[in-house]
Amino acid sequence: MRAYPTIVALSSGSGRAGVAVVRVSGQRVRFALETIVGSVPEARRATYRALRDPAGAIIDHGLVLFFPAPASFTGEDVAEFHIHGSRAVLSRLLSVLTALPEMRLAEAGEFTRRAFEARKLDLAAVEGLADLIDSETEWQRKQALRQMEGALGRAAGEWRNALIKAMTLLEAEIDFSDEGDVGGPLIADAVAEAQGVLGSLRSALGSFAAGERVREGFVVVLAGPPNAGKSSLLNALARRDVAIVSPVAGTTRDAIEVRLDLGGIPVVLVDTAGLRESSDAIEAEGVRRARQKAAHADLVLRLRSPDSDPERADSEGGDLAVATMIDLGGAARPGEIGVSAITGAGLPELIDVIAARLSKLGQAEPALVTRERQRIAVAAAAAAIERAAMLPHEQPELIAEELRIAVRALERLIGKVDVEDVLDGLFSGFCIGK
Repeated sequence: MRAYPTIVALSSGSGRAGVAVVRVSGQRVRFALETIVGSVPEARRATYRALRDPAGAIIDHGLVLFFPAPASFTGEDVAEFHIHGSRAVLSRLLSVLTALPEMRLAEAGEFTRRAFEARKLDLAAVEGLADLIDSETEWQRKQALRQMEGALGRAAGEWRNALIKAMTLLEAEIDFSDEGDVGGPLIADAVAEAQGVLGSLRSALGSFAAGERVREGFVVVLAGPPNAGKSSLLNALARRDVAIVSPVAGTTRDAIEVRLDLGGIPVVLVDTAGLRESSDAIEAEGVRRARQKAAHADLVLRLRSPDSDPERADSEGGDLAVATMIDLGGAARPGEIGVSAITGAGLPELIDVIAARLSKLGQAEPALVTRERQRIAVAAAAAAIERAAMLPHEQPELIAEELRIAVRALERLIGKVDVEDVLDGLFSGFCIGK
């Protein structure tokens, strides 16, 4: 590995807390430990120590851990200081550490970037770690954890190995076809091996839509005529005042989005303008956008108040009829779910039905491919194999070249080649201490 400056950062949440974790990584970790706690503790064992500044004054008492290279998160020597989480203690410890020679504060994602460059994590696992940190629901946690644990990286490795095996068969056919110990239909075997990989790639691509939905959230749109109770229901489901509620028809003119966890499922709930014909240009535009949102939603809740009929809003994912304001004497019709945003009546049933509908759009196993970058790389590999399979067997050199392109695409997938343009944007999304 290249010689990097030793980096320091708060790895736990900022602000007042019972315990805070300060992480240090690099070649000067042992020196920092000797300076702050007097010696290097036993590896991977929490030790209670007094933390002192260079003048000998005690900063705090806490637990100290040491992870020697290369068996650490970053592949470098790493230390952690578990201290009391007051701003004063943190400020003093960080000041002392960064004043030591060749030590500085870490940049966003720098610890994880060093882990990637030390080959502790492949790029897909790094993306999974980022998603795990950002996860808000159980579905997101499970999917991100699978990615972070290397599911996609392992699959990509198996695909790559199979393609290299196919390329080896082709090379044998090209270079040694006249040798007595090289026989059999090697080109056909190579193409069959590659087509086996193609089936797996297509399966992974088929899971992309569900995987992306879990990452970004399933879109659920509230649609209906003006004053059907859409904004009130949005506030009730969000459990806070998000949208303005008014008896004046047409109050909501643009879409309002709220991210929710409904039964462990990530949901983007969208309140839209009331669906009606209007001569007001702004309201008409809001209605147009509402219909557009509904057309591409995973689920549309078609709302009606006691004195109105529902407005039909077809979507790709289906509709769910909801009768609002049942506390005012309204009643649900057959096939409708009756709710009251004021009393909360019917809301648990509505949430259960929404979760059941959306869970059918997911899958039992978390998706392998969850990001557009990953989809592009897998699709490129699949396309190259498809082209190889269509070539005549009399052109083994061209078949081998297409398989080489497929292997290259899989190497981009896990970050072995051509990913420098991806790294800065990815790691900048991490917190400072990760």
